[in-house]
Amino acid sequence: MNKKILVCVTGGIAVYKAVALVSKLAQAGAEVKVMMTESAMEFVTPLSFQVMSRNDVYVDTFDEKDSRVIAHIDLADWADLVVVAPATANVIGKLANGIADNMVTTTLLATTAEVWIAPAMNVHMYENKSVIRNINRLHEDGYRFIEPAEGFLACGYVGKGRLEEPEKIVELIKDRFSQPVNLPLTGKKVVVTAGPTRERIDPVRYISNFSSGKMGYSLAAAAAALGAETILVSGPVELPKPEGVQLIKVESAAEMLEAVLSNFDDADVVIKSAAVADYRPKEQHSQKMKKQEGDSFIALERTTDILKTLGERKRNQILVGFAAETNDAIEYGKKKLSNKNLDYIIVNDVTDPDGGFGNDTNVVTLLSRKVPGTYPFEAMQKKELAKVLLQTILKLESDVDNDS
Repeated sequence: MNKKILVCVTGGIAVYKAVALVSKLAQAGAEVKVMMTESAMEFVTPLSFQVMSRNDVYVDTFDEKDSRVIAHIDLADWADLVVVAPATANVIGKLANGIADNMVTTTLLATTAEVWIAPAMNVHMYENKSVIRNINRLHEDGYRFIEPAEGFLACGYVGKGRLEEPEKIVELIKDRFSQPVNLPLTGKKVVVTAGPTRERIDPVRYISNFSSGKMGYSLAAAAAALGAETILVSGPVELPKPEGVQLIKVESAAEMLEAVLSNFDDADVVIKSAAVADYRPKEQHSQKMKKQEGDSFIALERTTDILKTLGERKRNQILVGFAAETNDAIEYGKKKLSNKNLDYIIVNDVTDPDGGFGNDTNVVTLLSRKVPGTYPFEAMQKKELAKVLLQTILKLESDVDNDS
């Protein structure tokens, strides 16, 4: 692997797994250095990590082993990757709030390297709202999390909270550093929209749809993995931010339009997978509407057609739309492809049991205007489908360039 990896070990029974992690990283060819909190040393002594890493172990901010450098700054600059394993709720909370009160947290705030966090704690701690809030904040700040596994915990509970196995963490790190340098979307800007929009009726009600955002989030993750600077404009969903993606949260169609337009002119690819409300209430009530005798009616007005607006405005951008239909999906997709000046459209029948809103799988057909044709894809996981769709579009674009 030939990379420099700093493993930050915090206090929890899973510290014993961190010893195996350091050993396996060293066996894989990495140069490993270890930093421990005071509570971590209650479970395993520094000597164990010293033997496995063949390097000094760092435990005290004020214990400068080399007078020529400041240890925590030197280590922060030295690392190609920092892995916090196990990461307790305590260190996650400190890092999320910029607290630096020991050598580990001080170094984490000082490093410009990627930081991966591998939580390990009681299942109820992991599900605590304050912990979830801190994890989400770190997600938004660009930290990557290695999700804990489910199983029997040291506290006696069974649930999510076990530190991921060292072998799996090593494989993830190997995959990270085995990525090719020249990725196909390196230097490109990709904008993806995802999820539903909400059009408020009053403070407690809104008009929306069943979109989960899973397809759009998968596309954003795939674009980032292919090297793109990726902007994800998302309506309200319950999904973690994809790694390496800039997330812009919106609620209404108007907010989504504004966010997309502000990133459109310098974009190379725009993928509009969001299920945007076509109508909104003409009047938004400031107070909750009360029940009345008989029927009630809400006057609606059209929202701005985001995809059509982008089609009218586009210059050199590759514009990709979605058509979620319940019948005659291909025919409607072809009309939309032409009427909205799209380069590609991804069509799916939301009544298909293997596709549609909320599923982890999808069944779609890609239609191309540049290379006229119909490209169907069988049911597959949305994460995998996103990769295949992007690769297909890139291949078709390459064909166009070669023919011109």
